[in-house]
Amino acid sequence: MILIQGKGVSKGVANGPVYFFQRPAITITDAPASNMETEKERIAAAQEKAITQLNALAEKVRQESGDETALLFETHAMFVEDEDYVECMMDTLTEEKCTAERAVEIAGEKFADMLAAMDDAYMQARAADIKDVTRRILNNLMGIVEGGIDSEVPVILAADDLAPSETIQLDKSKILGFITQGGSGNSHTAILVRTMGIPAISGLGDALKPELGGRMAYIDGETGQVAVEPDDITQAAFQAKYEKQQEMKELLQTMKGQEDVTLDGQKVMLYCNIGSPEDIAAVLSNDGRGIGLFRSEFLYLASDDYPSEESQFQAYKEAATAMEGRRVVIRTLDIGADKQVGYFGLQKEENPALGVRAIRICLNRPEVFRTQLRALYRASAYGKIAIMFPMITSVWEVKECKRACQKVMAELDAEGIPYRKDTELGIMIETPASVFVAEELAKEVDFFSVGTNDLTQYTLACDRQTNDLGKFFDPHHPAVLRALKIAADAAHKAGIWIGICGELGADLSLLETFLAIGIDELSVSPTSVLPLRAKIRSSIAKTCNLELLEC
Repeated sequence: MILIQGKGVSKGVANGPVYFFQRPAITITDAPASNMETEKERIAAAQEKAITQLNALAEKVRQESGDETALLFETHAMFVEDEDYVECMMDTLTEEKCTAERAVEIAGEKFADMLAAMDDAYMQARAADIKDVTRRILNNLMGIVEGGIDSEVPVILAADDLAPSETIQLDKSKILGFITQGGSGNSHTAILVRTMGIPAISGLGDALKPELGGRMAYIDGETGQVAVEPDDITQAAFQAKYEKQQEMKELLQTMKGQEDVTLDGQKVMLYCNIGSPEDIAAVLSNDGRGIGLFRSEFLYLASDDYPSEESQFQAYKEAATAMEGRRVVIRTLDIGADKQVGYFGLQKEENPALGVRAIRICLNRPEVFRTQLRALYRASAYGKIAIMFPMITSVWEVKECKRACQKVMAELDAEGIPYRKDTELGIMIETPASVFVAEELAKEVDFFSVGTNDLTQYTLACDRQTNDLGKFFDPHHPAVLRALKIAADAAHKAGIWIGICGELGADLSLLETFLAIGIDELSVSPTSVLPLRAKIRSSIAKTCNLELLEC
């Protein structure tokens, strides 16, 4: 038996033969090129093909995993045309009189090395994305088609590392799990495999040797342990965990159609977070009771220019219609910080998380805001749409938002366009400022929804994009949980409901704390609905306490 310890990046137990992923060899010579114009044309053609491929991948992923994952490949497509990246290729061609392949290779290495040398762990992880894009262009230049899995049976796929595009193109029916020598839990590949729901382990290092290929192994994506040809005792332990995992999956299916209510009658609304109407299929298949967060910014991120009122209206209408009268909470434009859109022409900021973003952009650009509000109100005639304003810090901001809504409603009345006059208006609680004035804010709106990701970063002064902050970025921190309690008390005092739409909402270990606080709604990824429902239905709210709020 061989035991190897890595880092678990996607939970689950799997067993099967180890199969090493094989990439076609890329050999690039230093031989000079005879015609620079021809080499430039070859690069341009390879880039164009890469963009087409990446857009197709984005659509494939959008159907399988939603807009957030698709955005990765859309970003890759944008990088193919990055001005500095392309300029580096062309300068290399001119200066070194080399082939297109060599110029692309040099440009890719330069940009990847630059990112890898940065102190920020998030940016370091992006070096892998640059290598992925570069490899794609090189494959197109050389006519190389990435290989699949040459196996008749499903396998534990092993590799030095895997790029996102390599991962998504593999036949999932042949993959039981992933194990890699390198990689990290922060990489886009790791995020992708978690979305796919496939057990995965990274960071196994040189212990993951090619000679292990073909041998039977068990992997545990939670503990990060790989057991190759395990002894009877080890195999029995892995098998027991696997069977328990399968039993849990079957049990969760029995939760469909059940009420979201504790044993002593406290109800919780279980909603879902989505990025586009295409994600609603996953909401319905997992029995989500509504949409607690529709991230409208993905309409802007996927467009080359400001999306029109009509295009937004159609997207919002589709979501409202598909949910058949169930609440659909649509967040107004939330770009800036970690979501940048080129055509907005935002100035470079040292700390965009504290800069011009979200509602600040909307209030500074009333026409952009008006267009979105008109689309939202028009769509409200087709379902139960609620409008939610992000990044609120003060009462005057809310009043300005309400004033903008009143103007739009007056316009629609004058034009004879139908809409729901009782459309709910809510705000996100994601800044300490909104917590401190929560009582005043609650008098102005119909609901609160807590964005725990931003609330944690602003409360703890920890940039959530800096992964190496580790234990310092703690969503369980008593200060964060106390902020939730303050906001919930203010909401209930004003007679409005309060939900959570950040990642913390799916944290089963905090459910009892949420029940004790009195959280009315949890909006989570579709796959988190049934586990939460099972936990809610086995809980007794009156026995829950606020111990975690203590230091």
